[in-house]
Amino acid sequence: MSDKPAPKDPLQGVTLEALLNELVAHYGWPQLGQLVKIRCFNSDPSIKSSLTFLRRTPWARTEVEALYIQLKTPKPARPPRSTTGHHAPRVLFGKKHDS
Repeated sequence: MSDKPAPKDPLQGVTLEALLNELVAHYGWPQLGQLVKIRCFNSDPSIKSSLTFLRRTPWARTEVEALYIQLKTPKPARPPRSTTGHHAPRVLFGKKHDS
């Protein structure tokens, strides 16, 4: 057995309806329809019609769940960018001269 706890499944305890509502709130229907190319997101979209389609179409549900997981997965912090656009000075090491 491992001492580390298993990583939490972001889908655990989340209903398909809650997941879809959160994606719509975050992306909006137009962007969601571009990210997951299914008609119910692009043509007269609604939660009800989308839920019906996703429950009957495993490949589409898998794509929507993957997008939700991507949204919920914390991104690593980026190092701050230099405001001047220059990189830190390089330190060059050469031969030590005898004086």
